[in-house]
This record gives sequence, C-alpha cells and structure tokens, in this order.
Amino acid sequence: MGTLKVPSKIICGAEALESNNGLLAHYGRKALIVTGPHVGHSHAMHRLVAVLRRDNVEYEIFDGINSEPTDTMIEAGVAAYSNAGCDFCIGLGGGSPIDAAKAIALMTVSSEEISHYMGKEIDIATPAVVACPTTAGTGSEATRFTIITDTRRGIKMLLKGDTLLPRLAIVDYTLGTGAPRSVIVGSGLDALTHAIEAYISIKAMPQTDELASNAVGRIMHNLPRVLLDGNDTARQEMAQAALDAGICINNSSVTVVHGMSRPIGALFHVPHGLSNAMLLPTCLADMASAATPRFAALARNAGLASATDTDATATSLFIAEVSRLCTSCGVPSMHEYGIDEDRYTQLIDKMAADAIASGSPGNAPKPYTAEDCRRLYIEAYNRK
Repeated sequence: MGTLKVPSKIICGAEALESNNGLLAHYGRKALIVTGPHVGHSHAMHRLVAVLRRDNVEYEIFDGINSEPTDTMIEAGVAAYSNAGCDFCIGLGGGSPIDAAKAIALMTVSSEEISHYMGKEIDIATPAVVACPTTAGTGSEATRFTIITDTRRGIKMLLKGDTLLPRLAIVDYTLGTGAPRSVIVGSGLDALTHAIEAYISIKAMPQTDELASNAVGRIMHNLPRVLLDGNDTARQEMAQAALDAGICINNSSVTVVHGMSRPIGALFHVPHGLSNAMLLPTCLADMASAATPRFAALARNAGLASATDTDATATSLFIAEVSRLCTSCGVPSMHEYGIDEDRYTQLIDKMAADAIASGSPGNAPKPYTAEDCRRLYIEAYNRK
C-alpha cells in the first residue's frame, strides 16, 4: 500500500505556460521569480513575464541563483521577496532555481536558520511555489525536497516536507530551447539516476514502478537523440520522463548514488547531474547482486535484453549500457574534471559520513556503511 504525492496541478506540453488565462493569478498578486543570471535574460523569462502581465500579476525578478544554491543565496532571495512585497514564488530554470524557490518560500515564514530544518519533517505553511523547469532532468517540479548548501559546514542539506511540494508544475519542453549540451547531459543523466534509484529503492511501490521503468527506457532512447539533433519529439519525451522520474523519487526516494553525489557537489562544486553520472556505473555495479531481478526488468523494458536472457545477463547488459551512455555523453572521470586526488582522499571520510547522514543510502537494496561509501568513492575516482 502506498500514497502517491504529486503537485496539486501539473500542466504539460508545448506552450503550456501560455495555455491557461489567469492561472497564475490564483497563487498570489505579486510573484518573486527565482532564477539564475542566464535564464534571467532568456526567451523563457520573456514568455513568463508576458504571461504575468497578461494575467495582471506583478513580479520581481531575483536572478541570484547559480548551479549550487547556498544558504546565503536563500537569505538574499528572502530579502528580495520581503522588500518587493511578494506573496508567492515562481521557480524558473533548472533544479537549482526551483529548489531555491522552495527554500525561499519556506524561509519567508520561518524565524529559524535554514540549517535548523535539515533532517526534520517540515510542516509549516508556506507561500505557494510555481515550478517552471527549463531543463529535463532534476524533477524538482514534482518533489517535496530541496537541496541547499550549508556554507559554514560545507554540506548539502536535504530539506523535506509536503509543504515544499510545488502547488503548480508547468512542464513545457519548449522553455528549454537553446540549452547548452552540458546542461542537457547533466539534467538528462540526473533524471536517469532518479528513475533507476526509485525503481530499486526499498521504498519502491507499484504506483511508481511503471513510471520509473518507462522513464528509464525513454531517457536511454531519447537523450542521445536530443544531443544529436535537438529532435522536438525526443525533447518532449525527455521532459515527460524527467517529470515522471521526479514523481518517483518524491514517493520512492533515491539511494546510495545521490547520497554520495551531494558531498562531491558541495566540496568540489561539481554540477549535481554530473556528479551522479560520475558515480552511477560504480554504484549500480555494487548494488547489482542485491537487486538483480529489478535491474533485469529495467533491461528488458528498455529493450536491452530479451526474455530468454537470464536475470544476471540482463543486469550486466543494463549496467554496461548505462556506462556506455555516460561515456557517449562525455561524462569525464573525476580526475579529468579536475578533482585533485590528494584533496579528494583527505575528504573521503567526511564525504562518506555525510553520505550516510543524508539517509539516502538507507534506501538502497543492500545495507551501506560509511566504510562501504569510502570504498565506492575510491573505486569511482579510479574508474577510467
């Protein structure tokens, strides 16, 4: 038995942003648009502003979010929200602005520091958040989570609570037109990681299994097509798969890959999707023996294995194809990315402890300790 939690309203498709006259006015009279400096000057921003003006909704633009939102960025966003007299937030961009919009909405009604909420179930009422993703990957538009870096402790905080779930998700694949290859790769492989981890998680449920399995196949088939020629059908498939994968992790959660990825992002400033991809083949291979039937099912559904292949063979084929996809997308090794081996080695104990403390490895199909994570960090760094 499971309870499926999703945003109150989801609108999908080309020009979904413009499709409902007066819709955004239901969420407030003045929006803080939370975004980054690039998206802040994009065609997607021009479209959003046009819709707000059409619907007689005032707005203030806060474009101070980069690829790794921090507590200090959230403080600046809260100040912008209060100074402008806003009463709801719109996250426009990738997962970082949407995560930041959730955190800003939370902190406008809180007297605590944001670090107070790490590891706790957040249940205070917050202003509405509208999520408008411009990338196909993070799934933040469909989750009750936000990831914010604690700059004092050098950790990525996982904040959670139903109150963080966006009230409205507008999934319009045309908002991402012109995204650079690095963003398409990082977000696409992030979505793939979401779907795989949700499917093999011990919290997996029937309500998410079909969504996750289908998302894996759609991403593996369509991400290369988007990179090849920007095919519109493939882009729409990726947007839908990313949304479905987001719904899956919102309900079935993630496992050891995400748990280990966050410390790499916090300490070495590697974009989240890329740090997931750096770890993905190593971690999947380590979990394979504990979830062979699940991996085999993913392989068969994605057309990578036949019904006559044994589960062990299908699992091997699946993990090999994931590794090949990461390579073909140009995912660098940690050494190639520029992560210094000596500093990495010095920080492994902290990273392993932070990974376990996040709780995500506890959802894996086998138990993980800090020593297990330490071993996997070493294997992943040495992976060619």
